[in-house]
Parts: sequence; C-alpha cells; structure tokens
Amino acid sequence: MSERLILGIESSCDETGLALVALPQTGAPRLLSHALHSQIDMHQAYGGVVPELASRDHIRRVVPLARQVLSESGKTMADVDVVAYTRGPGLAGALLVGAGVACALGAALGKPLLGVHHLEGHLLSPFLSADPPEFPFVALLVSGGHTQLMRVDGVGRYELLGETVDDAAGEAFDKSAKLMGLPYPGGPHLSRLAVSGNPEAFDLPRPMLHSGNLDFSFAGLKTAVRTHLVRLSLLDHADKLADPANLPVLADLAASTQAAIVEVLVKKSLSALKSTGLKRVVVAGGVGANKLLREQLDRSCARRGIRVHYPELHLCTDNGAMIALAAAMRLQAGQATLSSEPTFDVKPRWDLSAI
Repeated sequence: MSERLILGIESSCDETGLALVALPQTGAPRLLSHALHSQIDMHQAYGGVVPELASRDHIRRVVPLARQVLSESGKTMADVDVVAYTRGPGLAGALLVGAGVACALGAALGKPLLGVHHLEGHLLSPFLSADPPEFPFVALLVSGGHTQLMRVDGVGRYELLGETVDDAAGEAFDKSAKLMGLPYPGGPHLSRLAVSGNPEAFDLPRPMLHSGNLDFSFAGLKTAVRTHLVRLSLLDHADKLADPANLPVLADLAASTQAAIVEVLVKKSLSALKSTGLKRVVVAGGVGANKLLREQLDRSCARRGIRVHYPELHLCTDNGAMIALAAAMRLQAGQATLSSEPTFDVKPRWDLSAI
C-alpha cells in the first residue's frame, strides 16, 4: 500500500467539516481536499450557539460534504482506509452526529475508526501550513472555548503549562462584543471595529498578567467593559449602540479590549518560551486568526530569535482537515488505537493531557 487515506469528520460545535488526508509510507501527510459548512447565519438570530439546532444541522450537512470531499479528490468511499472523527471535547449532541456517521461508514465499509481529540487537531493543524513547525515547541491554543499553553515534544507528548481559570480569550472577545451590541459571532466584528479605535482610550485590566504563573483569566476584563458601557449610558440601549454618533467611542472601547487580550496572550506566551527554553511557538485555534495577535507576537518573537507558526487562515476555525491530520500523525507515530467496533463513546469534556 503506497499510502493510506484518512477521512476526517468534525462536528464538535457549529461547523461541519469533512476532509481527506493522504498518509504516505514516508514523508508528511498531505491534504487532498476539505469542505466546511459554518452555522453562523443560523445561530445569529439567537446571539449564540443553540446545541439542538447545531446537531440537526450537522445531520443535514455531513453527507453532502462527504460527497463533495470525495468528488474533489477523485476518490470514492471504498478508497478510504480509516474513518476519523472528533470524539471530544464539544457539544454532546453535535459530537454524536459525527461519531454516528463515522460508525455507520466504518461498519458499512469494514474500515477501522479513530476518535480524535478536538484540541489535538488544532494543535497539529500548523503542520498543514506552508511553513510547518518542528518538535519541540510551545503551543498557544486559543479559541472560543479554550486558552491553554502547552509544551509539545511530539505527537501525544503534551505538558500543560497554563490555562484559563474562567473565560477563554475567544469568550472575552465574543462577550465584550455582545455587550457593545455587535452581531454574533462577536470576536471578528470587534476586531474590525477596533481598527478605527484608539487602544489606549480606556484603561482596561490585564488579568493575571503578573500572576507569576502561566494561567489566564478574562472574566474580569468582560466585567470592566460592562462597567465602562454603564458609565457611558450605553449598556442595554440598542438604539444608542446603533447610533453612528457613538461609533467612535465604541471603536475606542473595542480597540482597548482587543489590546488587553492580545497583550496578555503575547506576554504569557513569551514567559512560557522563557521558562521552557524553547525557540519555537505554534498558535492554533480561532483566535489565532486575529491580526493584532499575529503582528505583536511576530514582532516580539523576532526580537528574541523565536520562530512562530500558524495554521493557514482558512484552517484556524474548526475543520475536518485538522481531524484527519491528527489521525494521520498518530498513525504515523504508532500512537493510534484503531477500533473495528462501532462506538458512540463521545467525550464532551476531555482533558488533552489525558489522551
């Protein structure tokens, strides 16, 4: 067999992703095709993800996306050697959709299954980029639900250095944006608004910046944003928030919020690099697409002779490519436990260090 084909299925939250990755006998895995459907438009009316609606939409999307991936790669379902799926963490119902489809395909085709950790997918996703990293490195996993610093010595060799004690960085972006009356998902809207604002206009806290450890906290920042909106008589006043006359002050608040989050992420990452003595950092997860974070981390690391690696922008959010890649890299490293028996044992809460 010249190469093995891994079909990856991602359905942990509000994106349905399918991808096909080829694993050669020697050399790095390569992405053949991937397809993604985002549920943003559906959830916007509710201001956040509705789990039941997310699960139902995954059911509608997963088969057409699988057909698209196979068609674009010139492969058939019979060519697939391993079916990988996100086992956790995530929304239980959404995870069960991906697991159910994977189990059905495995049973129908007589192919083995591999459950993948969602965060491991993010962590390894930069290996699909034009500038892939090398082990070991420090990883900053930063998304809507997670903010963690990890030491990564190889596939499956992860040491937790620090994590958020409350809200994740992505939550701080989204919750602050919602307070400002910005549409869901708020993070990207806040970042766009921040471009025209003054990042020094508001004195916002940098929680745990000088805590002496590598943990994070962002809940207090959101509270500070709320306090400023109350002082400005803007909180819960949709008409005032939408008034163009208030756009400059909201832009200043957005810029100040983004600056606070990014400063904490950059300085904690630099502290992790210093404490480990490593000279390479990987940034993964949705917030890794933030332009200011990339600019400031690149600049700070360049001064210290540290290499920075990111996934391609279109692979920063949840996607099937990272799931198929993680499965391929585990197979390549001899650390995959394949299953021939269908199982619906998903793990909505699953510690990355426990895999």
